[in-house]
Amino acid sequence: MPPGRAGGDNGPDLGEVIVESTRNGLYLKITAVHVATGIEATAVGPAAEPKAVERLAVAKLRRLIVAS
Repeated sequence: MPPGRAGGDNGPDLGEVIVESTRNGLYLKITAVHVATGIEATAVGPAAEPKAVERLAVAKLRRLIVAS
């Protein structure tokens, strides 16, 4: 899938995030990249739950940004 832009559910403090999804059989890998810093986080989960995997990737990204 081509990269997309995450919507307004990222909260005002996160800014712009690029979300890329890659499906491999029953699994889905989602990478979230914070545009301002270039920090990225990846989550892998069931392809049947793409929104849950995306939420996880964005949550991991938030944690990484706070820790940096």
